[in-house]
Amino acid sequence: MKEELLKFLGRFYPISETDVDTNIYELGYVNSLFGQQLIIYLEKKFDIEIEIEDIDINNFSTINNILAFVQKKKNG
Repeated sequence: MKEELLKFLGRFYPISETDVDTNIYELGYVNSLFGQQLIIYLEKKFDIEIEIEDIDINNFSTINNILAFVQKKKNG
């Protein structure tokens, strides 16, 4: 799951400049349009449904947070 996510994120910013706990929004590489694309990608790739109440910047701010969020959604 991590490798697939890194591949997707690498389309938007240089992954080599971050680690799994770097806030990707604070880097300035990503924006709200990226956030929408990320949500669509996660829903399709990992077969989850992201609800309005799930849309919290903390769920999507770092690679580790995204992975933890997806895992939580998959586990119900």
